[in-house]
Amino acid sequence: MKRIASFCVDHDKLKPGIYVSRIDGDITTYDIRMCTPNQPPFLPNPVMHTIEHLFATLARNSEYAEQVIYFGPMGCRTGFYFLVRDLGQEDALRLMLRILHDIARYTGEIPGITAKECGNYREHDLPGALAYAGAFYDRVKDWKPEQMAYE
Repeated sequence: MKRIASFCVDHDKLKPGIYVSRIDGDITTYDIRMCTPNQPPFLPNPVMHTIEHLFATLARNSEYAEQVIYFGPMGCRTGFYFLVRDLGQEDALRLMLRILHDIARYTGEIPGITAKECGNYREHDLPGALAYAGAFYDRVKDWKPEQMAYE
């Protein structure tokens, strides 16, 4: 079988950051890599789940809501993929950074946290999500589009 693009990235060299994972026509997939691959600690499932709910909600309520396709966790628990359509890299980066900043300072209920809305509504960690988002935001807050290419 043909290797998929994400398996072609050298995870031994990959550091936490925000990267362009792939471009497929008008769709760009961003790699929001919060943890160093293959070096624990990894994102705890409840933290990932809460970040997913918050980021997806904030992105889909932003001025770029129509360009947002998907936000979801990586199975390796080192970060997230964010897919957008027809959104320039500078605007996408500004949006990602703003959302991470907002998550780090979020107060209130986690969106979509009822049994009717979520298939695993009990597995969330808001304080953990705020801490991880804040630490990652501090790491990438000055990230530039030219840093978004894999080495």
